[in-house]
Amino acid sequence: MTAIARLAAVSVDCADAAVLADFYRRLLDAEVFFESDDFVALKGAGVMLTLQRVQNYRPPEWPGDVSPKQLHLEFAVEDLDAAEQQVISLGARRADVQPSPDRWRVLLDPAGHPFCLMHPIPGA
Repeated sequence: MTAIARLAAVSVDCADAAVLADFYRRLLDAEVFFESDDFVALKGAGVMLTLQRVQNYRPPEWPGDVSPKQLHLEFAVEDLDAAEQQVISLGARRADVQPSPDRWRVLLDPAGHPFCLMHPIPGA
């Protein structure tokens, strides 16, 4: 079967695109492809990651459903402890709920989006 489309980017809503883009740029060692006051596109992470400012942004709650998460990014790392400390130094914070901290760590980016650090998936 021939694909109708290909995934070009993942966009993340936030209150300040520049701040969130800087966090993910450093986390992924990506480069700024395009930026404006309300939008930043990063490339070099396998797929383009874009961050866009939205009016009245409300961060998601995790876990919870008052303001549910709209997306959840997963990042493969070799050493969970070391990677966790590094991303915290970039501005992330550890989520209060950690369902399986020996296999993955849930963190919140500077805009409050939950993301996970996880061991690489064999064959992925």
